[in-house]
Amino acid sequence: MASYHFSAQIVKRSAGRSVVAMAAYRAGERLYDDKAGRWADFGNRRGVVHREILAPEGSAPWLTDRSTLWNAVEHGEKRRDAQLAREINIALPYELSHAQRVELLRAFVQEQFVGRGMVADVAVHEPVPEKGDNPRNHHAHILLTLRQATATGLRSVKTREWNSDRLMLDWRAAWAAHQNDALRRGGHRTSVDHRSLYAQRAEAQERGDLRTAARFDRAPEIHVGPSARLLASQGRSGRSRPVEVGPKRRREEGKAPTRRVRDYPRHDRGSRLDWLTNLLLGNNQLAKARVEKFERQSARLQRKLDYWERQARFHIDGAIQGRLFRWERVKAADLEKARRQKERDRQVQAAKRATQLREIIAELEKVLAAFRGGREAVLARSRQLEGWRRRLDRELDRARSAERGRTR
Repeated sequence: MASYHFSAQIVKRSAGRSVVAMAAYRAGERLYDDKAGRWADFGNRRGVVHREILAPEGSAPWLTDRSTLWNAVEHGEKRRDAQLAREINIALPYELSHAQRVELLRAFVQEQFVGRGMVADVAVHEPVPEKGDNPRNHHAHILLTLRQATATGLRSVKTREWNSDRLMLDWRAAWAAHQNDALRRGGHRTSVDHRSLYAQRAEAQERGDLRTAARFDRAPEIHVGPSARLLASQGRSGRSRPVEVGPKRRREEGKAPTRRVRDYPRHDRGSRLDWLTNLLLGNNQLAKARVEKFERQSARLQRKLDYWERQARFHIDGAIQGRLFRWERVKAADLEKARRQKERDRQVQAAKRATQLREIIAELEKVLAAFRGGREAVLARSRQLEGWRRRLDRELDRARSAERGRTR
């Protein structure tokens, strides 16, 4: 089924980022970085299948030239801690064709970003099997200006309204709506949801859809990006450190303003690869426990169903059970009538219980199927992760062998 991914980050000069180099890497091009005085050459990069720049109607024509645009952004920001651009990363539905994915992306970017006055540099990437990419990992990178486009270029002040949390939530919801519309037009029954697993599970439980609720009963995974994979391939583990975040504020009277410190070491869970591995192991154990629990419940219910089905099929042979009725003044015909009525009532009740049990078992089987499918997905993801690790180990062995060869 289609998967949902939408993440955003601010490109910061304080983090050592160059927006020209980023644009070259994502577009798979060779661009000259005027500020750094060097070429950013990614012309041989594989997997880039579409690139374009979308600008508001009536804006300066040079805004659609990649090199000119991002070098102008670099020169326009004077501070060492300047924010240069916003990057949006989104997953594209693998069910659609390349042309349909580009059409979907262009419509979304035009409506949500360009329509608000931003310039959007769009690059579509497809998986490269030789690199071990997931064959469904079609995605797009969108670099956005932080200043509004005009007929003469970019405004001298940034548009702060684009930084609001409310707008980010709107973008996430809009991307889900655009994807679902495109999937529906393409004749696909699958859909995506931008909400958290917890919110989707709670809604499914509220409407009594236990099968759907079971699919969302797991811990969300984390993204292992190229930096984390590079560290792992080098046999290194990223070390967490406290980081200053947010604006400077005066905490106490008479003291210099300080920034808030986020204590990452206190929340460190090892490398992102290890963290993801532990998450998958936890999800697998949870799914396994749930499957075993529901299988035991299903077996108990099946035994009850067998009993009530036997009761529903049971018929007395017609002999008058005189020992059950010791009233001498009651006629044999009345006894027979009462006995038959009691038998019918019992059969009706047994049939009703059997019907109820069949419905419960059918619903339980759906939940079981969801948990089994979820566990299979987790196991498939674990196998993919194990493949990553094996490739990283091979790369690390080759690097160590080469290093030993140079030192001899």
